[in-house]
Amino acid sequence: MTALPGSPGWYLRRLSRMGPQEVGGRVGDAVRRRRWRSAPPDGPRVSGARFTAVLPAGTLAAVPPDAAKRLLAEADRLMDGHAEFFGVRRDDMADPDWSYDPRTGRRAPSGHAFDVPYRDEAAVGDIKQIWEPSRHQYLTVLAAAHALTGDERYAERVAAHLRSWWAVNPPLRGAHWTSGIELGIRLLSWVWIRRLLDGWPGAAALFEDNPVAVRQIWHHQRWLAAFPSRGSSANNHAVAETAGQSAAACAFGWFPDSARWRADALRALDRHLRANTFLSGLNRELATEYHGLVLELGLAALAEADAAGVPVPATTRLVLLRMTDALAAVVDDRLRPPRQGDADDGHGLVVDGAGTDRWGSLLATGDAVFGALPWWPAVTGTDVRSGLLAALVRPTEPSARRPAARPAHFADAGLTVLRGPGGIWCRCDGGPHGFLSIAAHAHADALSLEVRHDGVDVLADPGTYCYHGQPEWRRYFRSTQAHNTLELDGEDQSVSGGPFLWTRHARSRVTDVHTSGAGVSRWCAEHDGYRGSVHRRQVELIDAERELRVTDEVRGPRRAVRLAFHLGPALTAELDGHRAELTWSRDGTPRSAVLDLPRRLSWRAHRGESDPPLGWYSPGFGRKEPATTLLGTGFTDDTHEFTTVLTFRD
Repeated sequence: MTALPGSPGWYLRRLSRMGPQEVGGRVGDAVRRRRWRSAPPDGPRVSGARFTAVLPAGTLAAVPPDAAKRLLAEADRLMDGHAEFFGVRRDDMADPDWSYDPRTGRRAPSGHAFDVPYRDEAAVGDIKQIWEPSRHQYLTVLAAAHALTGDERYAERVAAHLRSWWAVNPPLRGAHWTSGIELGIRLLSWVWIRRLLDGWPGAAALFEDNPVAVRQIWHHQRWLAAFPSRGSSANNHAVAETAGQSAAACAFGWFPDSARWRADALRALDRHLRANTFLSGLNRELATEYHGLVLELGLAALAEADAAGVPVPATTRLVLLRMTDALAAVVDDRLRPPRQGDADDGHGLVVDGAGTDRWGSLLATGDAVFGALPWWPAVTGTDVRSGLLAALVRPTEPSARRPAARPAHFADAGLTVLRGPGGIWCRCDGGPHGFLSIAAHAHADALSLEVRHDGVDVLADPGTYCYHGQPEWRRYFRSTQAHNTLELDGEDQSVSGGPFLWTRHARSRVTDVHTSGAGVSRWCAEHDGYRGSVHRRQVELIDAERELRVTDEVRGPRRAVRLAFHLGPALTAELDGHRAELTWSRDGTPRSAVLDLPRRLSWRAHRGESDPPLGWYSPGFGRKEPATTLLGTGFTDDTHEFTTVLTFRD
């Protein structure tokens, strides 16, 4: 069993993944925290501050009517006090309790931030439920509603909530001052709230003429400058911290330290964007939702710098361009990207209503900022955010050579997409086990597959569901058994040391890829995660037969085998021996396929089981629903080979 966060065993394992430089930096952080425990300074006095980073004239008038309608519907729900965070409905958002977790009913302690045990659900509650409203992204929605309508009710609600939050969360007190990613995203929200409230007479009195607001903005930036995510933790958190810091230093450049903070943050943002991104443009965490989060944060920071006339390193634009092209390359016919690695529904900037397609929105922004390539998929939906960001970004001609055709294989990330007729889409995973030494957001999913038909999950990646407080579910959703791959002797391919820590990483390599011509696509890869044995998998997509053939080979001694195929929640499965008849519908049209399973394994269907967990699909963080898992069990023998064939009928 893995050690729980905060336990001595966890700290020892976590320390083992750090290098000397990171250890030294963290020792310095600990010394700095001891100094900061005394009464925090009030910050510099500011007079004559003005907010000038406003939207260009005509920007709001160009918002598509249907996108505006969705936004206003969401804003009105919020005005009525209704919201939902990670599957938990809240009806108290007219006057929220900023420390309350509605899932557990607990309240986080209000003591010094450095004393809050935010990883301990028994003491604090579900920290994600507490943190999420305080990112203030629902307030950016209300502020956008005011900007579009001029209705002062929205602005007054925003002002009341900000004043409430500032009053009960003074600098360095409580759970909202414990994690830099929260401070960074909150700063970005405040920048946009101020921008979107610009036409309201009370905007200046709420922000630049308000000593409480000015003190909060200064302390947020001081905190981020002092305690950056470092070393093995410099993943998407570092991008959020530097994006929020640079945006605030550009838009709220009212302090003696603003120029230094801005320059340091933009350099660090550029460094972290490059470090977090493969040259192919895919995110190194190999967790698709963090690709989206990092891209949103990077675009928002770029927009802020351009609006302020602050130079941005050319490599920042280049990384964001590559990320956008990579996203366009990997989405399916319905603009859904892979479901790979962790996902916690995190967003960089929210100014849209429910029902807006996040990935279509990002591609629309990419089109507006960089220009779509001829092979990009068409974006048919609309959004508010794309036009607002594009209005601030300085148009530049991309200097990099971009892909002339849609890439299918990303060698550095080990990700390959096979595409077939009728919207068949298959994602094959032969890449590294996550990012940095702890691979915090990786799953034990080496050589896993994800198959869709016209955007419907057929062989599904089950998702993430939770991070803190439910260790059994956390272990399950990132386990080997919870992915469409092969498990030996009941062990994960990589070894977990805690909910965000892997102490041994399976090493994968792609040995063969053929993705063009002749009507047959092929991918082959192997990994060494099972000591003493090698798992090799070959996938062939045969267009004429509309057939996906998966061959698993195990090289090594006789071992127990479990081979899992997780079906999407829309599918119904009838298992008869070694054949499963699969049925579903898409837009009212019935669809079907047959899954012929390896005969040397014994097969059972599992659905919605909890002891132990098996047969689940998480459509979003904090939510799960039953789905069918077909699980084959047996042993390797002299041939060590198992063949599965998925044939689409309709």
